[in-house]
Amino acid sequence: MTASGRVRARLIELDLELYGPHPPHDPLDAVVVHGGVARTSGQLPRIDGVLTCSGVLGRTVTVAEGRRAAEVCALNALSVLEVALGTLDRVERVLSVTAYVASDPDFHEQPAVVDGASAVLFDVFGEAGRHTRSAIGVAALPRGGAVEIEVIVAITGDGGVS
Repeated sequence: MTASGRVRARLIELDLELYGPHPPHDPLDAVVVHGGVARTSGQLPRIDGVLTCSGVLGRTVTVAEGRRAAEVCALNALSVLEVALGTLDRVERVLSVTAYVASDPDFHEQPAVVDGASAVLFDVFGEAGRHTRSAIGVAALPRGGAVEIEVIVAITGDGGVS
């Protein structure tokens, strides 16, 4: 893993920190790279391995807290991508984000929550950070997390990754 490059410089400029990586349990991979595309496993809002936002939006978690959790999830996705790719400079374009928001049945602001992740990716990658997105309300998430994010990116070069 390299801690230098244009994307790392942009993270520093934005005062953003990659909190992971937080790889999934076996036999899952944190990232699968195939055919010029890299896809992350779902990333929870963890900092230093600790879940920072648990609960249910519209019940115990506010939109602002959920949005911050989504930001952390996106940064964790970048962390596992950096490990898998060797450098985030290989990210050519963010293609898609799938987000799951633990939601009370009457909560309908999932997009406002997931905007936190989208904003981070756009801020880091500029126009290449624009992406398609799904913001899905669910009854519960792993470990009681309030938000979980998956990211799919187009990559350049093979960097020895298969």
